[in-house]
Amino acid sequence: MSRPTGRVLTLLELLQSGGVRTIAELAERLGVDGRTVRRYVDQLVDLDIPVEAVRGRYGGYRLGAGYRLPPLMLGDDEALAVLLGLLAGRRSGLTAATDSPTGTASETAAAKIRRVLPVRLARRLDALLESLAFTSPADDLPHPDAEVLLTVADAVRHRRPLTIRYTDRHGRRTERPLHPYGIVAHAGHWYVTGFDPAKAEDRTFRLDRVAAARPAPGTFDPPAGLDPAARVVTSLATAPYRHEVTLHVRATPAHIRTRFPPTVATLTPDPDTPPWTRVDLRADSLTWLPPLLAALDRPFTITRPQELRTLTRDFATRLTTSAASPPGPLPTT
Repeated sequence: MSRPTGRVLTLLELLQSGGVRTIAELAERLGVDGRTVRRYVDQLVDLDIPVEAVRGRYGGYRLGAGYRLPPLMLGDDEALAVLLGLLAGRRSGLTAATDSPTGTASETAAAKIRRVLPVRLARRLDALLESLAFTSPADDLPHPDAEVLLTVADAVRHRRPLTIRYTDRHGRRTERPLHPYGIVAHAGHWYVTGFDPAKAEDRTFRLDRVAAARPAPGTFDPPAGLDPAARVVTSLATAPYRHEVTLHVRATPAHIRTRFPPTVATLTPDPDTPPWTRVDLRADSLTWLPPLLAALDRPFTITRPQELRTLTRDFATRLTTSAASPPGPLPTT
């Protein structure tokens, strides 16, 4: 750490001790002149630290009321947890991006933490991050606007209605009221789930599609026993799509869930014909379903749609043909 930087941090510590510190006192403690003290104060103000100038005979500088910067004292395991959490959050799409030329918010936050860590610990963590590799590239998913995310979170906490501007997956833009119940991060996306009083129905919205959110007058009471995460998972599984699919599988719900998670399908055990289970799902495309049904390795019937029956027969024919082909040279085309 350079000596000027160290003096600026010392100045911050002196101001945090409370009261008004005169320029002469600060200059003596820091070993500099009054002009340099003023320059150090300007540096703190540039960092959004509220240093106030007090005029008069006993004037000087003091911190704004209620402000205190806690020291960053992390052990090895704590620093490792913070930095890996930031890195994992970025790669999974759960940390918002910024327009800063230095990169994402998680990257700049990690850099700030490394700068204030002891040299020994910072070097050990840098060695880990440099040697760390991932088997898949970082997700390039859309992120919610930070101001939108914070506004929605405040409304959830204080049970205040919102008005949001939303663009759906078809590009339609609307402005609607919302009673936000909770924010959920799932599969790289952020969602807000709540009640739409205009349509008198529960809704779930992707936050990266919310262009703006502003508080509305009044308050609301969320339902008792609310589970926002469960609501989001259910809404994703029942969202409107091009195809509605109904299957019956001779398997337990636990086995079916190995291929059809709650976000994909809803399961209903059939009490009249156990162990058959009804599977309902919605999809824009059906081509991914035949391989998944084959992977279940359980008897099944397709109630709807007819197109899925055709695709499944064609898939089975291709598998049978490939399995019956005699060994020989591979085709050249």
